[in-house]
Order: sequence, then C-alpha cells, then structure tokens
Amino acid sequence: MKAPTKVIRTDKWKLNPNSEQRWLFGETVKVYRRACRYLVGIIFSHWSELGSLTADQLTPAVERLMHQTVKRPNIKYPQFNKTFYKFPSYYRRAAIAFAAGQVSSFVTRYNEWQSGARKRRNASPPRLNPDAGCYPALYKGQCYKLHGFEQVEIKVFNCSDWVWTTVQITGLRERHKAASNKMLSPSLIFNDKYCHLSVPFNCKPEKRKPEANVTAVDLGINTTATIAVVAHDGTVIHREFIHPGRDIDRRDKRLKSVSVRASKTMGFGGKIHRGFCSYTYQKCQRINNQIGQIVSKGIVQIALRFNSEAIVFENLKGWKPKGGRKRSNLRQRFHGWLKGKIRDFTEMKWTELGGKVVEVVAAYTSKLAYDGSGTVKRNSNNYALATFPSGKRFNADLNGAYNIGARGILKLARRNDSKDRSSKSSGRSPRSWACLCDLWTKGSYRLA
Repeated sequence: MKAPTKVIRTDKWKLNPNSEQRWLFGETVKVYRRACRYLVGIIFSHWSELGSLTADQLTPAVERLMHQTVKRPNIKYPQFNKTFYKFPSYYRRAAIAFAAGQVSSFVTRYNEWQSGARKRRNASPPRLNPDAGCYPALYKGQCYKLHGFEQVEIKVFNCSDWVWTTVQITGLRERHKAASNKMLSPSLIFNDKYCHLSVPFNCKPEKRKPEANVTAVDLGINTTATIAVVAHDGTVIHREFIHPGRDIDRRDKRLKSVSVRASKTMGFGGKIHRGFCSYTYQKCQRINNQIGQIVSKGIVQIALRFNSEAIVFENLKGWKPKGGRKRSNLRQRFHGWLKGKIRDFTEMKWTELGGKVVEVVAAYTSKLAYDGSGTVKRNSNNYALATFPSGKRFNADLNGAYNIGARGILKLARRNDSKDRSSKSSGRSPRSWACLCDLWTKGSYRLA
C-alpha cells in the first residue's frame, strides 16, 4: 500500500511591531545568523564523523562539541557559550539543523563536481556559503507563545539578554481553521521590507467522494485556459474560458518597452550590458505569478463546484514552440505561455483539497474533431476557430478540452484493451488518441 504523500503548505501571518520591537527583531536575526555561521565551521570540520548520522543523532553530537554543561565541562569549542551568552537551547538546535543542511548540500554538490557532473567543462567548484540569509525558526512554548490568533509572544534578543515581547498579528489566511491541519514551527521573517511569521502546515485533506466527471483544461495562447467538465458517459456538464487579459496586456506592454530601450541603447551592432532592464523582467515575472495564481484558482473552484474526480492537463513537458512568420509576435507570445506555472499552481491547490491531477498525451487533442469525424481545419485568419470535416465550425480550444477530458476519463478507467474502446469512425486507439466520441460508443466508464 502506497504511503500518503505529505502536503506541506505555508501561510504568511503579518505582524505589526512598533519601533522598539522592530529593533529587537533585527538584533535577534543578526545574532541567529552569527550563530549559524559559527556552527557551519564546526560541522564542516567534523563532517567526516557527523555526515553519517541521522538528524536525531546529529544535534546532540554537535552539542557535545560546542555546548558546555555541568555534566560536560570539557568541550572542544568553548567559545560558543562565551560568544553567544544565554543563547536559548531551541534557537541553538534550530541553528544546528540549518548549518548541517548547508554543509550537507555543499558536500553533495562538491562531490558531484569532482565526479564530473558539471553543466560546463570549465565550471568552477561550488563554495560553502555560511552566510545564507537564514531566519530563526521558532519552537512552541520555548521561542513563541500564541495568544489566540490575535497576538504572539516571541523570545527576542536585546543585546544583553533574551526577553519576551508581544506583537499583534494583523493578517491571517484560512489554513489554521481546518481541524485536520497541523501547525508546524514557524519562522520569523524580518528585513527592511517584511515582518511576518512564515507558518507551515501539515495538511491532511479529508477523503473525497467525487462525482463521475473530470475537469479538463486546455492551456493556450489565444485563451489562457479553456475548461470543460466532462462526465464519464461523455456528457459535457460545463465549459468556461479564463483569460486575465488585463494582466497579460500589462506584462506584454512592459516586455515591449524592453525592445524599444534596447534599440536605443545598442543602435546598430551594439551590445547591452549584463542586467539590462532587470527590474522590468522582475516585474513581468511577478505579473506571470499573479496570472498563474488567478487561473489556477479559477480551475480549482470549477473542479470543486462540480466535485470532479480529477483535473486533467495535457503533458506538455519538454514541448518547445516553433517560430512564427517574419515580424510576427508568435514567438514572444509562446514565451509568455504559462503552461508549466499554471499546471504546478493548480496541482498544489488541488492536492491540498484531496484531489488528483492527471496528464494525458497532448498530440492531436485540438486537431481531431471531438465527434470523431476526422481532422479539423484551422481558420488562417482566426486560429481559435476550427472547421470539422462535416462543415461544423467550433472553438478549437474547446474542442481540445473535450478530447483532453475523454482521455483523462479513459486513463482513470485503466482499460488498456484498445479493441474494446476503439472508435469505429476513426479506427484510433483511445488509449492515447481518444476523442470525446469514444466515451459515447461504450457509454459510462467506471473507475477501476
């Protein structure tokens, strides 16, 4: 029996500290990072004996090297207790876990580099980075105390001692309300821009009793997502188009400005410097993330409304766009196609709710007519319009969504006998080339 997959999701709890608390948070982060840098050196020096230990064994082994107690007066690195006076034990253990992770990652990457696994022949060896910009992890009762969901008491450093301070929580999400979600140790995120708790949750979704349908998604460039809810008997229950055009226009307008500025900078035959228009690209990346979140949220809401068995996508991994005609913007539009981002965001949201995502063969989903009449012909002036061999005109993306849904149902049904489900009109195997009509020929499929 396959073990259930762990679903870890992180919420951001916004804090509202006063000026004194902001100073305390800053000092706490500084001293925690100094402790991590110190521990990285110790752990790396003794990695030959520490590297083979488990996580539960490693922490006490490191403490025997640098933490002096009454029962352990003689240690190899007594400077730690002197440098970090009264450093809380749970902060120390969190710092040990982080430092061990840094050293383990470096050793693994360095061994790979030595074995010849390099992106380039002359690639430089990896470097151990003890200053990784980490943030302190907080353990319940020892580092933080939660007073409802309105206030939190955090142990902080005031340059001479560790004291408690109470700060208001001004922003929450909904994951703490679910009884099945288990709250894990948060981290205090504090810098010039942010002040919040990063709170991870171990989400245990309830067992679902889905209806006999799937939510099929066709991702395109003319329409961002075309959605069809298809029942097991081939009935299309619902169809919808999601296309956040305003955000796409905002992104494309900024990308267009890059080419204009590049032509003014380079002239004819010139070069642009490294990092040219980096802020514009960062802004476009954030807009892409926003588009992905909006579209994936809409897909999941539709799947929830119809209580679908699964969300079905085309398997587009490794697919590369072909260039369009000269002076056309087709290549740029394909580069703005968020097929991977939308699929990943959707899977994250849907898995948290207990659903599953299915991928099907992408070939000929939009090229074959869903009624089994044959290959469609795309309109040269309007590529989103398809004409069936029977003369029927239909939306090409919607036709693709119907076929994607049919392939998802047949994949879930696990009926690998192509003879039992072959389409009489086309003679294709529905295992990989199925259309919606293949569900009509045999009626409703029951999941195995």
